[in-house]
Amino acid sequence: MKRLITFVTAIILFLGFAFFQGNSEKTTKAKIPTVGILQLMNQPALEQIQKGVISGLKREGYVKGKTVKIDYQNAQGNQSNLKTMSERFANENADLMIGITTPSSQALADVTQKTPIVLGAVTDPKGARLVKNEQQPEANITGVSDQAPLKEQLDLILKLMPNLKTLGIIYTSSDNSAVTQYKLFKKLCQQENVTLKAYSISNSNDLNQVSQTMLQKVDAAYVPTDNTIAGAMQTLVKNANNSNVPVFPAVDSMVKQGGVATYSVNQYKLGVMTGKMAGRLLKGQKVKDTPVEYVKHGDLTINLKQAKKLGIHIPESLIQKAQKKGELFK
Repeated sequence: MKRLITFVTAIILFLGFAFFQGNSEKTTKAKIPTVGILQLMNQPALEQIQKGVISGLKREGYVKGKTVKIDYQNAQGNQSNLKTMSERFANENADLMIGITTPSSQALADVTQKTPIVLGAVTDPKGARLVKNEQQPEANITGVSDQAPLKEQLDLILKLMPNLKTLGIIYTSSDNSAVTQYKLFKKLCQQENVTLKAYSISNSNDLNQVSQTMLQKVDAAYVPTDNTIAGAMQTLVKNANNSNVPVFPAVDSMVKQGGVATYSVNQYKLGVMTGKMAGRLLKGQKVKDTPVEYVKHGDLTINLKQAKKLGIHIPESLIQKAQKKGELFK
């Protein structure tokens, strides 16, 4: 009888232990946070930001597939997809959401006022009505701005083209970041007595015709941070080469695609900053204690091959600077 009681007791203890362990494992799994990443479209700069976000999270101890679940969604430039994917994050109770570009972030803001949202590459958070107080965000949104160092970029254009008479700027009229940069760039050109001719497009289908018109009337072209044009950069470069007109973009990846040079916010580093901020918020840091971050100075990126093709002399000092801290495409 004692043996039977001992045996039954042992079984009960074993089952109790197994039950406890099972619940413990479930609890552990439940503690793994979910981060929803919403990207506007396939585009080199945005891909670099997305990779940087994953790296930034990892630096804060959140390893994809191990200590954090990443739900990555790409809207392929479709506004309807942005809405559906944002709702997906809300329905799965994501612990944190990251919006890569302004439209992505605005779509996320439409579905939640509680879940922390981190802006990745939003040029003007206040202008986009995502944040009112950038130093002490009052709601659930903060993040990292990709505002380009416009003064450094204009100074670089004037240094490489001292005889410049007319500068063109082409941007997408519905792109909040591009419109914001156009307005700021226009003021800078007025201060430097640079004649600026502006051309806008509604979508990528307009780029071929509008850029051809622009390139007949300008000595050089500038492209702000513009996702639509970045996605169709080869069209602009082809037309510019045919007209022997240099293109100076705001983003480093667009220099690689055929632009001449720029001082640019490194898109990968921008993503890392975004990921690290997200990691701190997952650890319990409050949004109101997390100011919007800006990159004050850009890295020099030069496409030496493109400059030679267009007959633009690049001073050796700039080449060395790009090699030392930046990027040089030969």
